Amino acid sequence: MPENLPDNIARAGHEMTHFIETHITPHSIDTSVSEQQRQALRETIREASKKAGFFYKTQPKEFGGDPASTLELTMLREMLAAANSDLTSAIFGPGPGVLHAAEGSLKTHYLEPVLRGEKRGAFGFTESDSAIRSTFAVIDGDDLLITGQKSYVTGGANADFVSILVNVEQADGSKMGTAMVAVDREADGVVIDRAFTSMEGSGHVSMTFDKVRIAQAHVIGKIGEGMPRALGNIGNVRLLLSAQAMGMCLWVLDYVEHYLQRPHRTGTPLADKEGVRLRYADMRIETYIARSALYRTARLVDSGANSVNETIATKVFCTEAAGRVIDWGVQLVGGQALVQGHPLEKLYREVRSLRLTEGASDLLRLNLAKGKLELGKGSV
Repeated sequence: MPENLPDNIARAGHEMTHFIETHITPHSIDTSVSEQQRQALRETIREASKKAGFFYKTQPKEFGGDPASTLELTMLREMLAAANSDLTSAIFGPGPGVLHAAEGSLKTHYLEPVLRGEKRGAFGFTESDSAIRSTFAVIDGDDLLITGQKSYVTGGANADFVSILVNVEQADGSKMGTAMVAVDREADGVVIDRAFTSMEGSGHVSMTFDKVRIAQAHVIGKIGEGMPRALGNIGNVRLLLSAQAMGMCLWVLDYVEHYLQRPHRTGTPLADKEGVRLRYADMRIETYIARSALYRTARLVDSGANSVNETIATKVFCTEAAGRVIDWGVQLVGGQALVQGHPLEKLYREVRSLRLTEGASDLLRLNLAKGKLELGKGSV
C-alpha cells in the first residue's frame, strides 16, 4: 500500500489486507479442489465481501452501492492483483460500465439486472481487419437495423447482451454519428461465428450482425455520443489494467526476493551475485516509477481534470514495465519458471495481453501525441 493516502483510504487498505489474509490466501495454493468447489468458494467470498462492504465499492449509490474514489479503487485493485489468486474476482460487484447513465427500458432491462448479478453484458468495439466497412446502423422508423461484425468480444459467449459501437445513418445514407447500442445476444440476426481463447486464458467471440432490428430506445445516451461513451468506459478500464499490472509486479518482486535468498546449488544464494542484484534492482526501479505514475494519475482523475492523455501514458508505461519485470523474474528463476502451471509462467502470459487490451501500446502513443499536438491536452 503506498504512502501519503487519505486516512479513510488507508483504512480501507488495511481492511482489504485483513480480508485477503482471511478469505483469499488460505485457499489460493489449494489446487486439489474441483471447479465446482472453487465456484462455491467464490460465492462464499462474494457474500463475505458484501458484509465487509467491498462488493459495493464499484456500484452506483442510487442502486445501493457505496462507490469508492478512483484513488481508492486503484489501491484496492492493485492489492487484489498482488494476491495473485483467481478468487479475487469475486470481491467487487459488477459495475455499470457504459450503462452508467441508462434510463427507461435500458435501465430496467439491462442496467438493474447487471448490478443485481442477474445478467451479464459484454463490450463490442473491435472491428474485423477484413471488414469492408465498420459496423453500421440504418434508421428504420423507431428502430435501428444493425449490420457488421465485432471481432473480439471478451466474455461474449456467456453474455446476455452486448453493448456495441455503431455508425448511424439515415435511410438516404446521410451520417448521424456514432452510437452505443445494447443488443440481446439471442436477437434475430446475431450470430457467434467464432469462439476462441487468448493466450492468457480469456474467452472471446467474433459476432456478426445481419440487419438486427433494435429499438432506438436501446441506444445508450443519444446518437452522436457513441464514441465518447465508448472511450470513457475504455479509459476507466485502462486505469484498472494499470493497477492490475502493478499488483503483478508487487507479487513478482516478493516471489523473486524469497527465491534469490534461499540456498542454491552453487553454495551461495543467488542474491549474493552482483549480476543478479543488478537485474533485481532494475525490477524494483521499474515498479517504483510505474506505481508513482499510477497513483498520480488516479488523483488526477479524482480531481475532475481532463486525464485522457495521462491515463494513456499510465496504461502504456505500467503494462510495459510489468512485462519487463515479469520477464526478468522468469530469467532469474530459470527454466522451471517456463513450466506450464508455474505462477511466473502464468503471469508471463497474462501480462503480455495487457499491452493490447483496451488499446495497443503504439496506437495509444499515437493517440497521446494527437491529444497534445492537435488538441492541446495532457501534462507531464
